[in-house]
Formats: sequence, C-alpha cells, structure tokens
Amino acid sequence: MGSNDLSAEERERLGKLFPIEIVEYDPSWPKRYEEEARFLRERFGPELIVRIEHYGSTAVPGLPAKPVIDILVEITSFDAAKREILPVLEKLGYGYSWYNGHMVFFKGYSTDNPVKYHLHMAPGDHPLMDGLVFRDYLRFHPETAREYEALKYRLAEIHHHDREAYTEAKTDFVRQITEQAKEELG
Repeated sequence: MGSNDLSAEERERLGKLFPIEIVEYDPSWPKRYEEEARFLRERFGPELIVRIEHYGSTAVPGLPAKPVIDILVEITSFDAAKREILPVLEKLGYGYSWYNGHMVFFKGYSTDNPVKYHLHMAPGDHPLMDGLVFRDYLRFHPETAREYEALKYRLAEIHHHDREAYTEAKTDFVRQITEQAKEELG
C-alpha cells in the first residue's frame, strides 16, 4: 500500500489493522498470481500491458512471506495506464496509490481476507524491474533466500505495526543482493 501518501495517523491505523505477519510459504500463491494475471491480460491488451510477472517473496518457492501477492506489470506508459487502467480498476474496488515513482493498485485489504494483492505498474525502463533480478537470484540461491527469510522475521518482529519501516529496513539487503546478481550476470 502506498503508505508514503498516508498521514502518520492513517499509517498507524493501518498498521494495527494489518500488522506485518510472515507466514510459511503457501503453494497456492502461484495459482493466485496466475488468476490475477489472467484477469489483467484479458481485460487490458498489449497496447497497455507489455508483460506481467509474479515477484516478491511469494514468487520464491519455499520462502515464507507476508501473504501479499506482488505482481509486476510492465505498462507501455504511465499516461496510458492512468487513462485506461486506473478508472477500470478503481471501479472494480482496487485501491490506488503513487508509491516510490510507480503506480500501485491493491485489493484484499479487509480483516477477513487472508491474501492481499499489490499490482506494481511501471514502464520497462523503470528501476522497479530490478525486483525481477532479486526474485530470480533468491530462486537460484537458497542460502541467500534463507538469509532474507531470517531478516524478514526479525524485522517483522521489530516493525510489527509499521509497513514503511519494515520495507525500509530491508532496502540495504535487497539493494546489495540485486547489485551482486547484476554483477554475476555480467
């Protein structure tokens, strides 16, 4: 959720309603991703969406994660997405925020819903695409995935009610591993 667009009071309220909780890997996460990706592909054609990828921790088999299906959507342009995608998804009940220089749509934020979705949208040259490098590195380096798992558990305990602080505290690790992966790729 685009918490940098929220007031401190709103972040605190959301943190209490939806605390950081790391759960064991759920084998249904890839299927949930596929269902959402299929909906997006069918609803919005290639003139708006270039590719759709499951990324984040739920995209790494065996890795415990927050039960949030992160989906990276490469769009043709922000203008086209704001004009064509934003009104449709908002009408369907998705929340929307501009977060860290990209569009984020979210759904599933009710206290009785165990799985939430974040759709991160940006053009292909956006730094957001580095998330795929990080995902792939974790998939092929189980020892690094275990380090990341331990970090997430520790940070979830420290920042249990503050998503922004939790995310920020992971940034150095993610950046370091992403740069390492890029160097290895040459």
